[in-house]
Amino acid sequence: MKETRLNMSMPSDGSKPANTPRNSSHQPLSPKRDPHSTSDVQEGRWSTRRIAIYALFVALSIVASFIELPLFPAAPYLKYDPSGIVSLISGFAFGPMAAVLVSILSWVPHLFTDPYGTLMAVAVALSLSVPASLVYRRVHTRKGALLGIIVGSVCALAVAIIGNLIITPLYADISVSAVATMILPVLLPFNLMKLAIHGVVTFLIYKPISMLVHR
Repeated sequence: MKETRLNMSMPSDGSKPANTPRNSSHQPLSPKRDPHSTSDVQEGRWSTRRIAIYALFVALSIVASFIELPLFPAAPYLKYDPSGIVSLISGFAFGPMAAVLVSILSWVPHLFTDPYGTLMAVAVALSLSVPASLVYRRVHTRKGALLGIIVGSVCALAVAIIGNLIITPLYADISVSAVATMILPVLLPFNLMKLAIHGVVTFLIYKPISMLVHR
């Protein structure tokens, strides 16, 4: 049998052979940035730009909270405001923490003039935007956004009804049983209309806005 030999001859100039390159698989790889992720590594640990965008969402939500429109003729005292849309979009763009911050801070100006109404508004905004953003973070597609809006709307509807039963008798001259009689004819249709508007508008515009803020 012939012996197989490796050619280990030195280069003609007398220099040492070049080192064999190491396996690139052992080199650390930088994580690929997901523009929708909320992790500290990928989002820059509260960079100045991120704080500025959060502040912009809060400012927009504050302005929207002062836009009050009578939505249900049977109860003109129930007003619709589009601040929930801003909370939803911020949650879709930056995750649940952004939804929490926007939902709470946007109602601070109302705290001193209408504390009970503010408490209700914050509870409904949180129950809408936080579950929706959690679902969307796990299912990051258009279907996931739709599913998140539906889940958030169901949670917000339940919180709105229960909140009215608990909070309304605390500041209004009305009993719990009287509030209960208003659920089907007034509270349920009003909140369904309100949440439907929030959901439809958010679903139509969240994607271009999210792409814009992550440019």
